[in-house]
Amino acid sequence: MPNRLILFVCTGNVCRSPMAEYMLRRALGPESPWETASAGTAAVHGMPASRGAALVMAEIGLDLGAHRSRPVEAAMVDEAAMAVVMTTVHRQHMEIMFPAAAQKIFLLASFRPGGGDIEDPLGFDLDVYRRIRDEMAAAMPELAAFVNKLQIG
Repeated sequence: MPNRLILFVCTGNVCRSPMAEYMLRRALGPESPWETASAGTAAVHGMPASRGAALVMAEIGLDLGAHRSRPVEAAMVDEAAMAVVMTTVHRQHMEIMFPAAAQKIFLLASFRPGGGDIEDPLGFDLDVYRRIRDEMAAAMPELAAFVNKLQIG
């Protein structure tokens, strides 16, 4: 049976990937057979979500308090049905690190009008975090529809 995990990947796993993880989880709904998770290409273990990420997600009713960062590892990529990355550089990094997974690595912005990369808001003010959150939110309906069409067994 194919795996039921959607893995989001950014750099430090404290801003973009946890924000996307929690947004897709909500978009899919509590009855969904899909799980969401996140990791980072340069993450360390155990860091909470950045203050900015936590604050702008709380504004839309999502609590990142339980999030702890972790580096992306082969086992989690193998387990995932999809790995959704924030930038073309992340995609390239993932394809080098996990060449067998290349066909299941997707750019998040490919699920929203305009495409492009999702910039890193770390170190910027809340307006930048809000803009990044909203850019990611614009991709969630199409991403959720895509995920719901995947075969899970």
